[in-house]
Amino acid sequence: MTILIILPNWLGDAVMATPAIEALCEQYPQAQLTLVGSHVSIEALKHHPQCTRSYVDETKKKGNRFLNTYRFAKELGAHDMAITFRNQLHSSLLLYWSQTPITAGRSTWHSKLLLTHAIKPTHPSHLVEQYGDIAQSLTPKPLEIEKLKLHLPVHQYYRPTLGINPGATYGSAKRWYPEKFAAVALELSNHYEIILFGGPGEVDMAKDIESRLHGIALTNMAGKTSVPELCSMIAGLDMFITNDSGPMHVAAAYQVPTVAIFGPTRYLETSQWKNEKSKIVRHDMECAPCMKRECPLGHHECMKNITPNEVIEAVRSLI
Repeated sequence: MTILIILPNWLGDAVMATPAIEALCEQYPQAQLTLVGSHVSIEALKHHPQCTRSYVDETKKKGNRFLNTYRFAKELGAHDMAITFRNQLHSSLLLYWSQTPITAGRSTWHSKLLLTHAIKPTHPSHLVEQYGDIAQSLTPKPLEIEKLKLHLPVHQYYRPTLGINPGATYGSAKRWYPEKFAAVALELSNHYEIILFGGPGEVDMAKDIESRLHGIALTNMAGKTSVPELCSMIAGLDMFITNDSGPMHVAAAYQVPTVAIFGPTRYLETSQWKNEKSKIVRHDMECAPCMKRECPLGHHECMKNITPNEVIEAVRSLI
């Protein structure tokens, strides 16, 4: 049994697909998985014990993407079944051209034409459930959609450690403010050693926070970790404070106590899945969720009005 899986591009979305993948592996315990995705999604998920092949999708880098997709499909070859967690035409074409007999994806005009199962999720809420509905089409037996799961080792810290993730790759609208993160870190520095996380594009933001925190036990790892290292370091934390982001879902996969700060995004759809030690800090706004990369009204009040004290109290409620 072989299963081809096209992963979402974003780290957080890829992690939210793991309950569906684990459920399929429960139904097909001898299945060999081929994973296709972005660099970050592959680096996070290729460690699954049933993954035998993994590929970074580079079909849009050079030349004609349709031709590249066709050639990539022939390289992948036919599998017993395949599923895409993306909503893209090229993903549907990839499954179609692979000549896999059973294929599934979210219902779109192209999936209806190209896939054997074009699924409209019955769960309109959380993305994990939506992914589970798509995966359900590949088996007649009910799938058990459990917790998020990553197969990377847990980093061991020697003192209580708080992780702070001030970035969010999607855009500035999802980001709380460096001076507010710094105020929270300063208040909690007597209880935790502090680690700042962030990608290559978030180094300046982390440096801004670090510059406000002289004299406390702090390690700035922004731009210094690979994806597996990031996941392992988050996995070992005692507490995590983060915007709505990929690392937030990594923390949920390891049941790390987490305070998540939400502004312009749909918290019912992308909040931490089944992390009993999770708190959301957000304000109800008439303009939210706008789902924009930048605040379209220019005031960013959905994030600006959230105070450090609200986040600190949420942390204390989890201790």
